[in-house]
Amino acid sequence: MNAELGQFWVYLERDPLIWLLLTLAAYALSQWLHRWARQSSLLNPVATSVCLLVFFLSLTGVSYEDYFAGAQFIHVMLGPAVVCLALPIWQNRRSLRRSLPALVPALLAGSLVSVLSALGLAWLFGFDRTLLLTLVPKSVTAPVAMGIAQDLGGIPELAAVLCAVTGIFGAVLALPLMKWLRIRDRRAQGLALGVTAHGIGTAAAFQQHSVTGVYSSIGMAMNAVLTAVLAGTLLVAWL
Repeated sequence: MNAELGQFWVYLERDPLIWLLLTLAAYALSQWLHRWARQSSLLNPVATSVCLLVFFLSLTGVSYEDYFAGAQFIHVMLGPAVVCLALPIWQNRRSLRRSLPALVPALLAGSLVSVLSALGLAWLFGFDRTLLLTLVPKSVTAPVAMGIAQDLGGIPELAAVLCAVTGIFGAVLALPLMKWLRIRDRRAQGLALGVTAHGIGTAAAFQQHSVTGVYSSIGMAMNAVLTAVLAGTLLVAWL
C-alpha cells in the first residue's frame, strides 16, 4: 500500500499544478480554521497557510524552487490584486478626504518610527552595515522592500523574508494589541495595520471591516513611498 502511494505521489509531483492546488487547499483550510476560531488573530489565514505549506514541503522533501514553479501563478496575481484595492479606496474617498488632516501626520509618524526602529534594532544587536540596510524596509510590501534594499546596498532576498515575517507578526498581534489599548476607531486600526504589516496586514484588515481595509490600503501604499524617501534621507545623513 505504501509503495502504491509513493508511486502515486511521484506521478503527482511531476505536474506543477499540484502545488497551486495545494496552496489553494492550504488557504481554504486556514480560512475554515480562522472562522472556527471566531476569527482569532492568532489563526491568521496567511500565517497558518505558510506554516502548513512549510510543514508539507519539509515532510515531502520538495525544494522551494519546485514548489514555486507550480505556485507562481499566485505570485503573478499579486499585482492585479493590489490594483483592485483602488476600487474600495475610491468608494470611500469622502471619508478619506475628511480624515486627511489626521491621516498625513499619522503616516509620517508611522513611517518614521518604522525606519528608526530598524536603525535601533541594528544598533542594539550590533548588525553590520549590510544587515542594517536590509532591515530598514521591513515594514513595506515585499517587492518595494527588495528594491529599497538593493538600492541602499542591502540583501534583497533577505529583505523579502524580513518583510514577510514582519507582516505575519503584525497581522497576528496588531489587532489584539489595539483592542487591549482600546483603539476602536476602524480608520486608526486600518492605518496602523497597513503601515506596519503591509499586504498581509491589509488582508487581515479587510477581514475585520471594509473601512479598516481601505485605510490599511492607504497606509500600505503611502508607507512604501515614505519609507523609500526617509530611508534614503536618514541613512545618508547617518552613515
